[in-house]
Amino acid sequence: MTMSDPAEKVGTAVRVAVGISGAVAVIVGILILAWPAATAMIVTAIIAIYAVVAGLIYAGAGISARPRGGWARLGHIVLGLVFVVAGILAFLNLGRTTAWLAVFLGILVGIMWIVEGIVSLSTLTEDSSKGWTIFFAILAILAGIVLVTTPFWGVAFLWWLLGIFFVAIGIVQAIRALTLGSRR
Repeated sequence: MTMSDPAEKVGTAVRVAVGISGAVAVIVGILILAWPAATAMIVTAIIAIYAVVAGLIYAGAGISARPRGGWARLGHIVLGLVFVVAGILAFLNLGRTTAWLAVFLGILVGIMWIVEGIVSLSTLTEDSSKGWTIFFAILAILAGIVLVTTPFWGVAFLWWLLGIFFVAIGIVQAIRALTLGSRR
């Protein structure tokens, strides 16, 4: 097969894409593990940038949407302004916004885990693996309680686990990229 073969080009492109995604995952994982607070601030800054850009788009859509009714236009403009103000406020104190976002996410995930544990207990009558369901429910409820009562520490732990996950997945992706298509 020559490099002009379309299948070979696609295979090379896939291998390069998998390799790049693996390298990016390893880099992100290392950044999270080495500089967790700074990396969290960068994520918060990206969210703030999104808010400002989305706000400008909403406001622009409201201003330029002549065929729409007045309330729809006004709603888009107000929504756009809310997004822009939220993004600017996030940038004015990125550290506090990052901490607030971490606590909010910790409480949110904690509540979801508690509810998931309770809902899994409600399936006991139909479940063939009652022991595992009870074990899962207790684990989910306890983990949820820990996150709700200590959201900042819980999210810090989850952030650390995410960093490890990114490094591990990135290494696996890089190995896949190196071995992809080697069975020929």
